[in-house]
Amino acid sequence: MKSALITLKLAENVKDFVNIVNKYDMEVDLRSGRFVIDAKSILGIFSLDLSKPITLEIHSDKADALLAELKPFFSK
Repeated sequence: MKSALITLKLAENVKDFVNIVNKYDMEVDLRSGRFVIDAKSILGIFSLDLSKPITLEIHSDKADALLAELKPFFSK
């Protein structure tokens, strides 16, 4: 499993993020506090507190291409 902190502040960011994640056939979750949602669910993402960084969890060891595409969303 790979994980990283991401930031999704704008609705446009959420849409772009979901489009990227949906291109890959692997399980990807977002964790915020005690809540865990499917990262491929745009409605699920909007249920999280997007004002804080969110933990991205990719349940695959072959996620380098996905991580490269998601680099713009990584928290600074």
